[in-house]
Amino acid sequence: MSRQRVLIVDDQNGIRILLMEVFSSEGYETFQAANGKIALEIVKQHSPDLVLLDMKIPGMDGLEILKHIKQMDPEIKVIMMTAYGELDMIKEATELGALMHFTKPFDIDEMRQAVNAQLKGTTSHIG
Repeated sequence: MSRQRVLIVDDQNGIRILLMEVFSSEGYETFQAANGKIALEIVKQHSPDLVLLDMKIPGMDGLEILKHIKQMDPEIKVIMMTAYGELDMIKEATELGALMHFTKPFDIDEMRQAVNAQLKGTTSHIG
């Protein structure tokens, strides 16, 4: 069985590196993108199982990226990462299909558990 794939989309390099280390050590194949353009390329080429998506990204913002991801593949699970006070955007993200959100600075263990629950709690629908 192929490893499940997690894509981390954040313009902050430190956050991407941290999350990639965490999820690589959990056994996932990890990808990273600093902006929407790269993120959507990765979605197209590697169809990740789950995307951790920052709400505030220069250029194409998180909501826009979320819309594109869901158009490309509605099955992809998306968890948003938000700054404090972006509640209106969170509501919209949920309507667009995001599963949940974590407010920065987030608890890395909680996020790890949430991702594991989403990915390991279900059997992969693709062989």
